Amino acid sequence: MFRFILADLRRLWAGSVVIVILIMLATALGVAVTLEERALRLGSARASEKFDLVIGAPGSETQLVLSSVFLQAADLPLMDGDILPALQADPRVAWAAPIGFGDSYAGYPIVGTTAELITNTTPGFSDGGNFTHLGEAVIGSAVDLSIGDTIKPLHGTIESGGHTHDELAYTVTGKADPTGTPWDRAIFVPIEAVWEIHGMEAHEAEEHDEAEHDDDHEHDEAEHDEEHHHLDPAAPLDETWHEGETPGLPAILVKPKSIADAYRLRQDYRGDHTLAVFPAEVLTKLYATLGDAKQVLAAIAAGAQVLVAAALMLVTVIHVSQRRREIGALRAFGAPRGAVFAIVWSELFLLVAIGIALGYAAGLAAALAVARSITAERGVSLPVGFTAADLGSAAVLVATAALLSALPALIAYRQPPAAALKS
Repeated sequence: MFRFILADLRRLWAGSVVIVILIMLATALGVAVTLEERALRLGSARASEKFDLVIGAPGSETQLVLSSVFLQAADLPLMDGDILPALQADPRVAWAAPIGFGDSYAGYPIVGTTAELITNTTPGFSDGGNFTHLGEAVIGSAVDLSIGDTIKPLHGTIESGGHTHDELAYTVTGKADPTGTPWDRAIFVPIEAVWEIHGMEAHEAEEHDEAEHDDDHEHDEAEHDEEHHHLDPAAPLDETWHEGETPGLPAILVKPKSIADAYRLRQDYRGDHTLAVFPAEVLTKLYATLGDAKQVLAAIAAGAQVLVAAALMLVTVIHVSQRRREIGALRAFGAPRGAVFAIVWSELFLLVAIGIALGYAAGLAAALAVARSITAERGVSLPVGFTAADLGSAAVLVATAALLSALPALIAYRQPPAAALKS
């Protein structure tokens, strides 16, 4: 019987290939949607797991998390910088580190922060070590630079009229181990250097004396630029800013000492002047939106599969009708009805099973390709792979295919041999 089936499929190879391709494409769409949605949830959750609490100025919770954790460029409002030393002195806080944005180099975001944050958020260094001077930088594992390379920060983008800062050039002193997060594509520099380059202290002073010195604003700014045109990259980092007025900050990453401390800190810093959020909580809201999108795509995939199944049933029923003489001949030569049923069912089920298997392989390949693209562009490592639930879904799909394949087989089973030969 198997040789007969293979010979029949070879004779009808064109139609068989079309059936397999249709099943493969319909299956691959649903598989790719499922795998990619799950990979996005797992990857984003892993990217934020080291950041328990983020504090910034009042505004969008989502944008605060996207900018601080996922390093998506945005103009975040600044909060009072004195909140930083207050947090660092808080007994409920294990560590608190500022982050400043705005500059980039060769498409990589430059993040101003402290050596403490790098120590607490990276597994270690694959080469070199942490920065200790004003003009030093640490690069993520995915940054295509080497120890000793020079970095001149670009403010904004070239397309939007950005400019290169000539006041200071950073030298790469360390390369961090991979973390599987967007921070792998980041360049970390001392927050003091970011403040100096952007004249943050002078800006604070100007705002403080704005009513008194408004006429001399442009003159003071020019004087500041001249004064800071050449910063000493070998200047050791000091933390005198802990004792004085700290410049404004877009965000502070906080590691509470306990879960209870985390909730108390979030409550204390949610008010008119600051916004405290749990990144995991914000991501949960995003997952709800992502889940809605997944439902839409899953519905489209299911609809495509139903249409393909209906088309296949129509094709196979027509195919059986066109083979009535052949089926009648088999019955006339003594083939029992069960054998005819088995032949027709086996042919169609074999094609559908091959299509499903190829569809799962194609869906996995498509999800991996999308994941690699997102990782290369955003730095988020997306774990794409099958789970036990996927195997269960595949089993249900195969069982459904087995039932649907029985319809044309049943038509052939009930076909009288005499009538088939007469037609």
